Amino acid sequence: MKCKDCAELYRQLDEVIEQNKHLPGPIIQTLHGAQKIFGYLPREVLEYVANKLGHPVSEVYGVATFYHLFHLKPKGLFQFKVCLGTACYIRGGPMIVDQLKAELGIGLDEVSEDRMFSVEAVRCIGACGLAPAMMVNDKVYDRLISPAKVRAVINHYRALAAEHQRTSA
Repeated sequence: MKCKDCAELYRQLDEVIEQNKHLPGPIIQTLHGAQKIFGYLPREVLEYVANKLGHPVSEVYGVATFYHLFHLKPKGLFQFKVCLGTACYIRGGPMIVDQLKAELGIGLDEVSEDRMFSVEAVRCIGACGLAPAMMVNDKVYDRLISPAKVRAVINHYRALAAEHQRTSA
């Protein structure tokens, strides 16, 4: 893992570990905090947490891989989740994936170099009657029946990404 401010991030992680180490089952709460700090759970962080909590790395890794809310790979600031459940698949889910790949230049389970965007396929987002659908972070976009509709969503998030980069520079 490469980072500019690793010492500061690990200092923050030490605080999280200190707050949680005496709780029953401290691994989940500690991993939540670690993911909030680092954005995901790289191997080095899992090993660090295991060592600091006095648990085997295999146990910490097991918890991190069991729960779907933990991520072992970096995710974009804007996470595109394309529904490929039956209704969405039949009504155009693969077209959405193709459009995202073409527009963002990344494939499924990849993150853009600037870490603004990531794309993943999900089984169902509970919007079958509104298929095809996708989510960006927690917002659902439905009836994406044409590449133009998908492009409009992408362009919205490109503008947000540009604003984020401008204000955080």
